[in-house]
Amino acid sequence: MNLALPLNDICFSTAKVLFAVLGVGLNIAGLLGWVERKQSAVMQDRIGANRASIFGINILGLFHPIADAIKMLTKEDFVPTGATKGLHGLAPMISLGCAMFCLAALPYGGVIQYAGSAWDLQPIALPMGVPLVLAVLAFGVHGIVMAGYASGSNYGLLGALRGAAQMISYEVALASSLAGVLFIYGTLDFSEAVLWQASHGIWGIFLQPLAFILFLTAGAAVTKRTPFDLPEGESEIVGYHVEYSGMKFGMFLMTDFFESIVICGVITALFLGGWTIPGLELRTMGLLGGALMLASFIGKMMFLLFLLMQIRWTLPRFRFDQLLDLGWKNLLPLALINFLATVWVVYLWR
Repeated sequence: MNLALPLNDICFSTAKVLFAVLGVGLNIAGLLGWVERKQSAVMQDRIGANRASIFGINILGLFHPIADAIKMLTKEDFVPTGATKGLHGLAPMISLGCAMFCLAALPYGGVIQYAGSAWDLQPIALPMGVPLVLAVLAFGVHGIVMAGYASGSNYGLLGALRGAAQMISYEVALASSLAGVLFIYGTLDFSEAVLWQASHGIWGIFLQPLAFILFLTAGAAVTKRTPFDLPEGESEIVGYHVEYSGMKFGMFLMTDFFESIVICGVITALFLGGWTIPGLELRTMGLLGGALMLASFIGKMMFLLFLLMQIRWTLPRFRFDQLLDLGWKNLLPLALINFLATVWVVYLWR
């Protein structure tokens, strides 16, 4: 009997992590591959991806992500002459692994009561969850630098250095933009931040609108998506993964999608009330409350991903000097000013 409860806890924790990484991460990342095609097509008045089909059925092109996965899995894994083979294979694992870990630390739900026990729906619940996610997300830059260095290509190395400079500069602004809202909440725990918003009846976006804009902008840059896609540049600029093919290239592509999901998850938790729904006490509703928590959190996250896609297909790409100026000379000073103003307002209010 003494081993039953720990075993149940281990199984439940494992299931939560698998749900976050495989259920949420992989499925939404695959869906984003389709959304990226179709949303841009709608905005540009064209049809978009619609050729991949099964038995003549294409369902608006929804089979394209499956076709993409099959192609990447079956393509030749090419390692160029002169490359450091071990590091060449390790680089995409580091980038994707960091993004996967961050997914497991997001608060998809709170604590619900079921069958006489309390069940916490957050996969990895830690009192220092916010800085941990930011730190692990920042660690992914090692995969980018390693990819460029291990490829044995000057072009790949230049792309890696460009990517490292961008990610480091915007990681500083990313963390600084959260200082004000976390100071108000008085916690570094995602779950506690969500509960603070629920207990006070106000979301973080209304308390810190500037911080929301700064974090969203810096987050878009960290995920290396247009208009901040200079580390990759697709067909116009040689990127850090120029010497990658097959599933290794696919892992870098998935990393960008996973990082976008993480950024939107952090915004949902800290600025949009997380899993809460105004007017409903979900923690007392058992399994139904748990399902509504997951639906609320993932729904808000999907709305933010849609917004990021709108930005991607609306704004042109920055020059590299403009990109760095935006991070160091605009976002960072505004984040620090916002934090100082928040501290003084809270001090005077109390």
